[in-house]
Amino acid sequence: MVQRPRGTRDFGPTEMKRRLAFESLLEEQARRHGFSRVQTPIFESLDLFTAKSGPGVVSQLYAFQDKGERDLTLRPELTAPVMRMVAEELRNETKPLRLSYYGQCFRYEEFKKGRYREFYQYGVELIGATGPLVEAEVIALAINMLTEAGLKNWELRIGHVGVLKQVLTGIGLNGTSESGEPPLASAMRFLDKADFDGLKALFETQSISTDFVAPLKQLSELKGGQETIASARELLSTMDGVSLEALDDLESTINSIGQLAPSPPSLSVNLTVARGLDYYTGTVFEVHVPELGGEGQVLGGGSYKLLHLFGLADLDPCCGFGLGFDRVLLALEAQAAAEGRSEVVPGEDDETPLLAIIPFNIEVSEVLDLVRELRESGIRVEIELRSRKIGKAMGWADSIGASYALVVGPRDFEQGQATVKRLADGEQLPVALNTESILSAFNA
Repeated sequence: MVQRPRGTRDFGPTEMKRRLAFESLLEEQARRHGFSRVQTPIFESLDLFTAKSGPGVVSQLYAFQDKGERDLTLRPELTAPVMRMVAEELRNETKPLRLSYYGQCFRYEEFKKGRYREFYQYGVELIGATGPLVEAEVIALAINMLTEAGLKNWELRIGHVGVLKQVLTGIGLNGTSESGEPPLASAMRFLDKADFDGLKALFETQSISTDFVAPLKQLSELKGGQETIASARELLSTMDGVSLEALDDLESTINSIGQLAPSPPSLSVNLTVARGLDYYTGTVFEVHVPELGGEGQVLGGGSYKLLHLFGLADLDPCCGFGLGFDRVLLALEAQAAAEGRSEVVPGEDDETPLLAIIPFNIEVSEVLDLVRELRESGIRVEIELRSRKIGKAMGWADSIGASYALVVGPRDFEQGQATVKRLADGEQLPVALNTESILSAFNA
């Protein structure tokens, strides 16, 4: 028997109703913030991702050659394809661009709970403007999305890679190293991992005073709320040559977020976060949910430079985020289960009633005009198609989740009258065989 590929999933009607509701919720929030939906191909040129992440990324991709021997890959993420589209299709559009997107991505890696080889990502990019207010706009959208989704007990972790870069360059760290890795990148990696012995050794090879290790260690330990910025300013003011511009920008971003969005359940400022990606330039942020275990990250983003790879350096930096669609749903499901709720995503059960129409001892064609008119009026209608006896037909109506059943027999059709049965309590409501009368029964 042919089975679905490892690391993929099927979604039945119940799951899809929830996923569609969640996608609609996210898109509505994006629309309110002025973002417009775009879509890119599921496969792209392999060069698009090796240019961004280096040749080592190929081992994680579903890369292949097509019949023209072109090197392609199923997309592993959506930011690079959107940047490619901006350069190719939207470079002359009015800036800034506010773009949202959603779709399947593919990575060849061992999957675990919440992580699959085929997964879904929602994201946004704000392109053609930069600064603290731009970052606040993007982060406020992320906060509003998670708030409207009903997610609880999550933490927004926010930092600014510019703070660390300004500190390290201010004390004289630059040039090259024997390992080939830029000393600045090495130092940020050591700080991100709290490896202060490695940082001290790096400073020694770069002829930088190891006295700077102590205040940098103090900086890495400042992980609290907004008051962290004041503490960092006091600490960095003692270090000669260190600029506070990035710290001022981060404070401005956080203040604007407070005006644009509701307060997240928890906000943590971390000034030594590196995000692990070279192209981030300014504010970086992540959202973590304890219910998922481990790090529990469900969203991440920040300000970054990518458009220079496409000859559009004047539009860098951009700001955006990727939201792990599947991981947020997992967190929502875990929280709903803990609270005993059946509805996971707000609005997933907001549907018009389903009416089951059961033709009995008449030709189905006799009721098709009525079915069309009811559907045109906005009612969800299913017709019994297997000519079941009345008892089994009513059982079928109940099993598909119908709210009402309408049995139409020969006498009903002749008299233009029938009875709608409300399945929740069995009440029978007499109606004329027309759309207006049947709709009135739904409101009785």
